[in-house]
Amino acid sequence: MIVRDLILKLQELMPDFPAIAILGPRQVGKTTLALELVETIDPQSIYLDLESPSDRSKLAEPEQYFDLHEGRLIILDEIQRMPDLFPLLRGVIDRRRKKGFRSCQFLILGSASLDLIRQSSESLAGRIAYEELPGFNVLEVDSIEGHVEKLWLRGGFPDSFLASSDRSSMTWRGNFITTYLERDIPQIAQFVPANRLRRLWTMLAHQQGQLINLSKLGGSLDLTSPTVKSYVEMLEDLLLIRSVRPWLVNVGKRLVKSPKIYIRDSGITHALLNLTKLDDLLGHPVVGGSWEGFIIENIISVLPKGADYGFYRTTGGAELDLVLSLNGEVWAIEIKRTLSPKLSKGFLNAVKDISADHRYFIYAGKDEFPLGERTIAIGLAGFMKKLKEGF
Repeated sequence: MIVRDLILKLQELMPDFPAIAILGPRQVGKTTLALELVETIDPQSIYLDLESPSDRSKLAEPEQYFDLHEGRLIILDEIQRMPDLFPLLRGVIDRRRKKGFRSCQFLILGSASLDLIRQSSESLAGRIAYEELPGFNVLEVDSIEGHVEKLWLRGGFPDSFLASSDRSSMTWRGNFITTYLERDIPQIAQFVPANRLRRLWTMLAHQQGQLINLSKLGGSLDLTSPTVKSYVEMLEDLLLIRSVRPWLVNVGKRLVKSPKIYIRDSGITHALLNLTKLDDLLGHPVVGGSWEGFIIENIISVLPKGADYGFYRTTGGAELDLVLSLNGEVWAIEIKRTLSPKLSKGFLNAVKDISADHRYFIYAGKDEFPLGERTIAIGLAGFMKKLKEGF
């Protein structure tokens, strides 16, 4: 059994908050995690799947239902299907507080990020904590043989990673993509053509880790730049892609100011490009961008609250794949899938530009050793452990 890192954070939060929201894309394991969590906290908890007509019917009079089950933890899954519940939850929580029920009242699960936060932050301010559940990361699956390459190829969705074969994993991811395009997205955006969105998603896979060019994408799809922008933002809201913003510093140089776009799950990238096996991936032009995105997602999954991240690039060639801001210090990170890391002139110029306090080169090996110029070569798992341990 793979233990998710997030469960420890949730156990720490539950005594202090009456409501906790777990955000993440569909099929990432939110429901499984929630049910495992409540087994030890409230075995009599109530689970409601808001995509189920029968469960939604139980909430025809939601305040009465919540009052009837006062004192019990209620799990509301796929909350974005009933956003009108948010204003009601505030009153229910406040009434329960007056009766002494101050924590562990609602566990809210959602597959859409920004809309969910916007709705709840207005009505549940001070009453709710937010956590995001990503796919499996390298540290969570480190007991499985060949886990790094397997996780990179198949991605972190549990059913994909744990499939019996690479082909079965690819079949699952293909079905996942089709379900999102034909069922899930039309529920929130009825007039988005599935075939055009698939083409956009696939184009983003080909351009993994590159600067986004809305006009170029629009020209290829016969869409306006604002329309492409709205589609990209929707995929980002659904936690399927990530925009990494440029790290802007006042250095008197011309900086690249467009964001980089990554499909968040490497397995979905590979499924969109029909890359079933590791050999297929290693021979494809996307291999470098895919590896970079995989490393970045793993690092972000263990960043502490309040950390910031971005990338740095000048028109003169200075470049950093990832910049982190942690506890007031700046971390410069180079990412390459190589066993022989070497520092480039672009990296050395960039670390001076941003006045980096710490410098790391994350490579494909496991050992940690100095590269010179105050830079440490380190494997992904080793770097993630440093982050979790607070350096």
